[in-house]
Amino acid sequence: MTTIQSIDQLAERLARLVPPGLREAREDLVANIRATLQAGLGKLDLVTREEFEVQRSVLLATREKLEALEAQVQELERRAAAGPG
Repeated sequence: MTTIQSIDQLAERLARLVPPGLREAREDLVANIRATLQAGLGKLDLVTREEFEVQRSVLLATREKLEALEAQVQELERRAAAGPG
């Protein structure tokens, strides 16, 4: 998921866009932006890169097993179609 550092950097960038007359409220604005970003990202259904990679390897292993089973089924069907041998 997005790191706190990334959220802080984004909050700082957004705060820099504030017009000069409102700069004195910058710290409050940064805190509010940070809280809003964290709340919004917290609602998203995100996973870490590590979790993603684990699931990716599980999927790959499952796909390989499925392909092997499909090959076995095809071989058994071929033998059954050929009749008693």
